[in-house]
Amino acid sequence: MLCTTDAQIKEDLIRELGHERLGEIEIEISVERYVVTLTGTVECVTDQLLIQDAAWRTEGVMDVINNLKVKSPASARTDAEIAQSVRQALEWDSLLPETNIRFTVTNGWVALEGTVNLSRERIGAERLVRRLASVRGVYNNIVVNPSEIKAENICDTIGEELKRRAELEAKSIQVLLKDGTVTLSGQVHSWEERCAIINAASRAPGVEAVKDGLAIKPYF
Repeated sequence: MLCTTDAQIKEDLIRELGHERLGEIEIEISVERYVVTLTGTVECVTDQLLIQDAAWRTEGVMDVINNLKVKSPASARTDAEIAQSVRQALEWDSLLPETNIRFTVTNGWVALEGTVNLSRERIGAERLVRRLASVRGVYNNIVVNPSEIKAENICDTIGEELKRRAELEAKSIQVLLKDGTVTLSGQVHSWEERCAIINAASRAPGVEAVKDGLAIKPYF
């Protein structure tokens, strides 16, 4: 039996959206019998997917109906202008090895390629580009140098996910990496948190499989 209410789900989703870097949005959220309905307009496909993913992450949600529409900007930038802003953003971010990252822009979609040393650099490049005006979406084909794929890099990926979700339990998660297989152990406080950690680990470059040894221990 679910312990949350429709009103609580809506409140939690609104709070979750506050953690996302979204453009200008005009949306309405309704929740009925644990089903979230999203209506309104967003600036780009990226925002549409971010909002949808946030709804699915909200505890208690059983289904999501995504009726969000992407509006066409009156003065969308050209691919050449987008490319210029992408290059500037990569050069200005001192944490990213911009010389190792290449990209192409097609109809507002940016494809990132190249190699980096850390998983967090791969994630950071995508997040940086997604925030740029007129970028409709990002294909992240950046790979982490195989010689640099380490358990601590996967911990970075998990830590970023928990930090974004306002969770502070990353230190309680142990990560063992062997031959591309990640084994997770430790305690989490909810099924939602467990799923977020497993998904974060599975998205880390170089990871081929994830073995779940996480135990759920509620706060109460």
